Amino acid sequence: QVQLVESGGGLVQAGGSLRLSCAASGRTFSSYVMGWFRQAPGKEREFVGAISWSHATHYADSVKGRFTISRDSAKNTVYLQMNSLKAEDTAVYYCAAGQWASAWSGSPSSYDYWGQGTQVTVSS
Repeated sequence: QVQLVESGGGLVQAGGSLRLSCAASGRTFSSYVMGWFRQAPGKEREFVGAISWSHATHYADSVKGRFTISRDSAKNTVYLQMNSLKAEDTAVYYCAAGQWASAWSGSPSSYDYWGQGTQVTVSS
């Protein structure tokens, strides 16, 4: 069982930065693929990026070059550093944990555990 708690969301002006954190409980945190997703009002949940147990990362094209995912296994925490934020980045951001390699695909159904989400609002 893994429990996830996001923090760090808020209101920021376009061009600004935010860092989201996702604190995980559970002894096997280091073996999970950790993903970040977002969901804007009226839209489907969208894959943002993921980080593997070996710290490999990949990102959606919409955030590539602006967002960076990292993980600190000693702290059981995953981070999403968001730079050069745009109004279209406004959404509720969720972290998720997937215990199988299929989670690397970014499909929400491949993730087993989800956080409660944190709101990010970018003003233009």
